[in-house]
Amino acid sequence: MSPREEAGFGRRRFLQLAMIGATGLLTACSASAVVPPGVTPTPTRTTTTLDELLAQDVFAIAHRGSGDTWPEHTLRAYTEAVAAGAMAVEVSVHMTKDGVLVCHHDTNLSRMTGVDRDIKDLTFEELAVIRNDARAWLGPATPLEPIPAFRDVLDALARRTVLFIEDKTGEHAKEVLDLMDFYPGSTSHMVWKQTAASGSYKEARRRGYTLWGYFMDDADHQFDRYQDRFDLLGIYHGATDQAMRDLVAFGKPVICWEIHTRAMRRRVLALGVRGLMCSNYPYVTASTALAVKDDFGTGRRATGDLPWILTPKYQPRFDEPSRGLDFAFASAATYVLGSLGPLAAPSYGCTFSLCWPEELPAPDDGAGLALALAQDDPALVSGPAAAAYLAQLSPHGKLTLLLRQGSTDSDRVLASVQTAPLKRGEWATLRLEATPSGISLSRDSDPAWKTTAQDGGQHGGYLALVKGYRTPQTVRFRDVAVLATS
Repeated sequence: MSPREEAGFGRRRFLQLAMIGATGLLTACSASAVVPPGVTPTPTRTTTTLDELLAQDVFAIAHRGSGDTWPEHTLRAYTEAVAAGAMAVEVSVHMTKDGVLVCHHDTNLSRMTGVDRDIKDLTFEELAVIRNDARAWLGPATPLEPIPAFRDVLDALARRTVLFIEDKTGEHAKEVLDLMDFYPGSTSHMVWKQTAASGSYKEARRRGYTLWGYFMDDADHQFDRYQDRFDLLGIYHGATDQAMRDLVAFGKPVICWEIHTRAMRRRVLALGVRGLMCSNYPYVTASTALAVKDDFGTGRRATGDLPWILTPKYQPRFDEPSRGLDFAFASAATYVLGSLGPLAAPSYGCTFSLCWPEELPAPDDGAGLALALAQDDPALVSGPAAAAYLAQLSPHGKLTLLLRQGSTDSDRVLASVQTAPLKRGEWATLRLEATPSGISLSRDSDPAWKTTAQDGGQHGGYLALVKGYRTPQTVRFRDVAVLATS
């Protein structure tokens, strides 16, 4: 930074802090102390500008700092995402009661902290002792993280990466823009993000920022009414294919949020979307397997693994003593092991172990693993487009290889063998192997407990754990590993 830039930076910081006020100044200056030293890595990427990001045919942004990977909207998430290669990060901003800008998604703290208070009703000093708790979503070993001051985030990242910044309530645009302004080159690194109908774009435009306006869908012809305000357009992943095509047709870069899986990536890119706002950044931006065995023993969900419904309520529990994963739902359930996929076709296989640690379900109920899924969509295993092999073991000991094509009602038995019934807490290890000529399933390395079938035509590369019954008896999985193939 030149002496002139340093002087300008100092004057702008002084003016901005003066606007916050004496109380806000004290709390803002203490904000950096909220984050313990060494808690986040130094980003490894060299400086990235907005022009460099948009020059790519397809570009990716870490949604909330990649909230499927790290606790969302924390300094750890933002810096970890950049260290993982993210050229851009999305940041949401609120203001405390005493005028300090902080990064958080919701106006209320309940969802992420368990504290039922609105940010606007707390001072920064009060907020500083509250922690983001993502353990229900990411696993019990996930560290608790503070709510960062926006200033600390900008100090860490403003001059080295692209930030998509939103004044989440729409009430503090001036204060957010003032803080953005006193970072040199801010218009080359920061994008003003807002709902398409909001009026705050005018001030951001006046200050020279690139504008991104986002839509849920095209209800009430919003695309035509608002798209001309913005340089970049956004669309929710739940919008229809036609709505995405219609937005792309305006000829501006379209960014879709939130992208959790490679299947979602594939869909929106095929519709002409260029920007991926990724909740699962390291996984979605890769195309190969990130691991060869499960990570359950760490107490952290592996990058790419997801439950069939994307909320903490449906995340299976990590069991530390057994290094296992518990499905304790009063419904059927699936859990895609994206971290292990795609497997290398045409020959592949895996092993895994399961048990019922508490009560056994009905004798003919079963659980197991779906193999050869074409996509990593967690809901696909039981959806209308499902196509996979399903290796299933019942408490009665029946080992079955099914071909699933569509709903569970269409399951076709390819092969089966009777093995010994299981006792409560007894582990069984299953081995599933597929080649171009056939597929085999066995239990506990016993030659008498092996069954084979001709190839059923499924050669997808993804796999998922499956609880196939609708009663609440817990099934536990562990030791999922991909087999080496020649």
